[in-house]
Amino acid sequence: MTLQHLKVAIVCDWLTVNGGAEKVILAIHQLFPSAPIFTSLYNPQKVRGFQNAKVHTSFLQKIPFAKNHHQFVLPLMPLAFESMNLDEFDIVISSSHSCAKGIITKPKTLHICYCHTPMRYAWDNHNEYISQYKMNFIAKKLGNRMMHHLRMWDRLAAERVDAYCTNSHFVQKRIQKYYRKTSDVIHPPVNLDRFAIEKGEKDYYLAIGRLTPYKKFATIVEAFNILEKPLVIVGTGVEEKYLKSKAKKNIIFLGHAADADIPTIYANAKALVFPQVEDFGITPLESMASGRPVIAYKEGGALETIKEGITGIFFKEQTAVGIIAAVHEFERNYKEFSPDRIREHAKKFSLTSFNTKFLDYVEDMWRQHQKKSAD
Repeated sequence: MTLQHLKVAIVCDWLTVNGGAEKVILAIHQLFPSAPIFTSLYNPQKVRGFQNAKVHTSFLQKIPFAKNHHQFVLPLMPLAFESMNLDEFDIVISSSHSCAKGIITKPKTLHICYCHTPMRYAWDNHNEYISQYKMNFIAKKLGNRMMHHLRMWDRLAAERVDAYCTNSHFVQKRIQKYYRKTSDVIHPPVNLDRFAIEKGEKDYYLAIGRLTPYKKFATIVEAFNILEKPLVIVGTGVEEKYLKSKAKKNIIFLGHAADADIPTIYANAKALVFPQVEDFGITPLESMASGRPVIAYKEGGALETIKEGITGIFFKEQTAVGIIAAVHEFERNYKEFSPDRIREHAKKFSLTSFNTKFLDYVEDMWRQHQKKSAD
């Protein structure tokens, strides 16, 4: 039986912000356009590309503030996903960095999880998550207790998955450590057609993403306050007001940029500054698809996408001093970076490559599932 004749469903944590996980979900949706999408929360005003999809939301959608503040309903997420009825489907594909993998399926159903990461705020980043977010003492105490219970549920939920694939070898090791599960690596896609090399003087550095503590935008601002070089920051988030209060006049905040403007913003940047530890990191590849190099912290998924001296440079200290030293090094070697060579490297992570690998993986897992069922 081919995949075209099977009933497929897609499950994802939430569709409320545009990020790397959402781009993977969109790619999977385009591979299976007739498959309904089940998610906890959906905000079509903020997430584009799913207007033709049949999206089913959980009871959390009825909570007035939840679409814009999903973190406040996190304790209810396990119940939301366990309440979803997926009995009629042959294959369920979950895209999960939180609770989506916790769906309950029938034995006949193949559950494939594209795991972006084991829930980082419940596992290796839980202390940092609680300490960095602005909460009062009582909220922090309750947060620690909630994370303990969420961690136990997450480990149990991990057993419900039949097959794991993931975005990087970095996350593959984390899945093995926390879930004791093997996984296959299928790198996320970059839609190269959106991006292009543009000629002209590049006069600013770029940082792009959600303005949250773990993305280390405060470290970027601190560094560029000292460097006094032009920096453009694209994105919104909980730290936006704080960052603006600390930034000097050489730092410009664009807020939420329209999708149509993003390629030009990348193409006209001198380089992307990327100081966070990401499980994979789509933004460096979008920068490289635009022919622009990346200045990145030497950790996480960046090690799998950036070729030092060819598509960017690394710094070893996740500090303002580390960024400043890297920018100075980059300035000295700026002319050695070839936009054409940088873009050529990005092609290895194309949407076409992802589509082929992911479809082959689903077909292979289905064959294995059928064989086990027959035994």
